[in-house]
Amino acid sequence: MTQTPQSYANHAQYTPLYHFFTSPLALIFLVWSITRFFQNPSYDTGYMLVGGLAMFGVVSVSRLSPLRAQDRIIRLEEQLRYQRVLPAALYEQAVATLSPRHYIALRFASDAELAGLVEKVIANPTMKGKEIKQQIKSWRADYFRL
Repeated sequence: MTQTPQSYANHAQYTPLYHFFTSPLALIFLVWSITRFFQNPSYDTGYMLVGGLAMFGVVSVSRLSPLRAQDRIIRLEEQLRYQRVLPAALYEQAVATLSPRHYIALRFASDAELAGLVEKVIANPTMKGKEIKQQIKSWRADYFRL
């Protein structure tokens, strides 16, 4: 099975069940519950509002918790890669300076251009992930897909 080469333009992934079904329905139910509660305040509409808040919270946490775990794994993998690829002084500086968002964006950089990009990010720590990814010339693909 051949795969399309990954790049900045196509690296984002949607989970259809979450992004196009569960999340929108939870949000619609929450908005509907809020509207009903303010139009007709009662115990029943209050219970619906609490249920809507709980449902929206569960849907949000069910997505955000795995993303946080994924981000921590990426940071660990990248620190191991940096230790192998970068000069010792630059590695120490990177570990002390880079944020998790920087690691996540830099994971797409090839080994050859990693040192230069890390130096740029250390010099300008306010760089956003999007800016970092747009500077990558040799894209290192992440083909793990569900």
